[in-house]
Amino acid sequence: MINKKSSNLARQKRHLRIRKRLTGTTERPRLNVFRSGKHIYAQVIDDTKHATCVSASTLDPELKASVKNGGNVVAAKLVGELVAKRAIEKGIRSVVFDRGGYLFHGRVKALAEAAREAGLEF
Repeated sequence: MINKKSSNLARQKRHLRIRKRLTGTTERPRLNVFRSGKHIYAQVIDDTKHATCVSASTLDPELKASVKNGGNVVAAKLVGELVAKRAIEKGIRSVVFDRGGYLFHGRVKALAEAAREAGLEF
């Protein structure tokens, strides 16, 4: 059995290690991903201003009706498309991808690929 507390602690350590080198600027903000068991969240963050430019999640009213299970690959693709659409509307075309310490497969990979297909560059 996997100890959830220690695996999340390990993820948080990986995330901090990654974040030492990865920052979002005004020209190229950071696309951050957070995953829970039931939902997935994405934010485009400008670290110089300490502000979230755009965000999307499976809890958004636009997606909530069409997504039955927020913790699967299909939902992650929809969140990736939505966050990319919102970022492009705000004039953000290029971002730095922050996987949040998660492995780049499954839901995280699906979100990233959907955001790329919708027009974000990273």
